[in-house]
Amino acid sequence: MPLQRRTSRSSLALLPMALLAGACMTCMAAAAELSPADAERHAQATYREYFELLSLPNDAISPEDIRKNVEWLEQAFRKRGFTTRQLPNDGKPMLYAEYPGSDPTRKTVLFYMHLDGQPVIPAQWAQKSPWTPVLKRKAANGGWEEIDSAPLFSGPLDPEWRVFGRASADDKGPIMMMLAAIDALKAGGGQPAVNVKVILDSEEEKGSPSISKVMQAHRDLLRCDAIVIHDGPMHATNRPTLVFGNRGAARAQLTVYGAKVPLHSGHYGNYAPNPAQRLASLLASMKNDQGRVTVAGYYDHVKIGEADRKIMAAVPDDEAALKRRLGIAQTDKVGANYQEAMQYPSLNVRGMAAAAVGDKVANIVPDKAVAEMDLRTTPDSDPTYLGQLIQKHIERQGYHLVKGEPTDEERSRYDKLASFSYQSEGGEAAGSQIDSPVGRWAYRALSDTFGAKPEPVRIRMMGGTVPTAEIVRVLPVPFAIIPLVNADNNQHAANENLRMGNYVSGVRTVYGLMTQAF
Repeated sequence: MPLQRRTSRSSLALLPMALLAGACMTCMAAAAELSPADAERHAQATYREYFELLSLPNDAISPEDIRKNVEWLEQAFRKRGFTTRQLPNDGKPMLYAEYPGSDPTRKTVLFYMHLDGQPVIPAQWAQKSPWTPVLKRKAANGGWEEIDSAPLFSGPLDPEWRVFGRASADDKGPIMMMLAAIDALKAGGGQPAVNVKVILDSEEEKGSPSISKVMQAHRDLLRCDAIVIHDGPMHATNRPTLVFGNRGAARAQLTVYGAKVPLHSGHYGNYAPNPAQRLASLLASMKNDQGRVTVAGYYDHVKIGEADRKIMAAVPDDEAALKRRLGIAQTDKVGANYQEAMQYPSLNVRGMAAAAVGDKVANIVPDKAVAEMDLRTTPDSDPTYLGQLIQKHIERQGYHLVKGEPTDEERSRYDKLASFSYQSEGGEAAGSQIDSPVGRWAYRALSDTFGAKPEPVRIRMMGGTVPTAEIVRVLPVPFAIIPLVNADNNQHAANENLRMGNYVSGVRTVYGLMTQAF
């Protein structure tokens, strides 16, 4: 009999008294709940494996390193009874794992995580090596101090301890939490209430360029009823978090041209137009002082219903604290709050260049000025749509667009010359209904595991990007993103870390999902 919760706490009060005893006996027989103490015990039993896994470099630029990670993880899953299969991917295989005992009467959930990590600059890390994980605690001065890791493996645990190392949170931590949850399930002699499949991406930090191709080649193997993505940070309150969409990412480059060569500012200032000044004016025409994009039609496709606004308003963001942490007095006025702001496509200038500054500065009128931009897209506003709007806006400002350096003929005919290009970068936007079957199932699982009050945080769409769209294009089923790691984990940066309290709660979360009937 599958180990599962057949009746949630919140529904017991609705049962007739004649049935209540029987229902409770069913719940007791299932005994699916994992206590915090048992979760901590099973988590602690995997910490040595966790340190061993973190010691394996996993930048996707190195196929050899990726293969070592895949081989290590394949053995870890097999040790727990999974059947596994490496999915070929140009020397950087992905890993598929399936828990035995598949039952056609149960729903199948595909769990997605990734085994690769961001590149590192070792000198930026406050430890011997990003690939040598260390245990740290908060020091009296507010910083982090390294401590002996031995208590982590055998002594009482402090939930505020943190393990520092590349991929500790993004995304090897969640993989290890799943393995610990399986250990807890097997120790109780039970079976999941859903059929469990797992795919571990090997190039997520490179934008998952191959995930669609690999999944399409193994579509029948990966077939499922729902997808759970364990990636990204939990809400800052560390409350159980459900996310139902993510923005996509696109890049754009805008170059404004001046004279053929840089010019002496004394001889040609006030005479030759300055492309840096023109670029600044052009960029300023795209956004107002409130941070709203003024490119015509940019927000037109975004539709937010009243029910969605209520859900977003219920997210417990402390915006005053967020502004203090960011060091800003006011926010952009794109949305009524942080959550609403994430529902709109963004237009961000991420870098500008014209001539030089500092020690390299010279008295010149630059010959060109360049702006690099990133566009965060939404399911209803894709890169092509947004890019075309920006291009039309540039042309309306009087610019003639060229491909590459302007020709002499173009320079003689047009006063304002620029080039503009855009393309998708690192994934498309995706969304799933909050009240979809997987949304309701995941909400029940988190509520039953951690209690209904305060309720799990539900986020309509997070600002970052994961390869959800590429996955659901191959497997068109509802999905939920269920983050497991602390929000302040320094994801993608130096000194990435995972809070041990999150490791334990993550074990409980995965266990709760696997033992909740879909």
